[in-house]
Amino acid sequence: MFEAFALAVALAQSSPAPVPTPQTLRVISLRAPAAQLRMQVAATEPQRERGLMGVRKLAPHTGMLFVFDSDAPIEFWMKDTLIPLDMVFVGRNGVVRSVFANVPIVSTDTPDDRIPRRDGVAKYVLELPAGEAARDGLAAGVSIPHLP
Repeated sequence: MFEAFALAVALAQSSPAPVPTPQTLRVISLRAPAAQLRMQVAATEPQRERGLMGVRKLAPHTGMLFVFDSDAPIEFWMKDTLIPLDMVFVGRNGVVRSVFANVPIVSTDTPDDRIPRRDGVAKYVLELPAGEAARDGLAAGVSIPHLP
């Protein structure tokens, strides 16, 4: 029994820092051209910073909506994100500016300078399961009504 405990302690000390647990945020419904989306809303800096870190699975037509104060240059990265994502950058007028499909995951011990990043000018960014943006009809030029 002592050996098992010692092994567990050694493994815990040698493994990378734990990944944060998923957030519980307000959920809204958005209409995409081919689906109704259920999105958690990350509207504060701490909520946006944590994003989908630690999420191990997203159901179809679900994700996170990041809300910023204004249209501005922003950069997103995949630190501690455990599933590949589509990132949809949307202007303050609700029009999709760009879609980055299937942004890959990396191991939690990947150095920060090697973590995939995507950037653009946006007031909103939607993160959806990889492949979801195309299935839901989200592409540059599409309008998403009723954003907060």
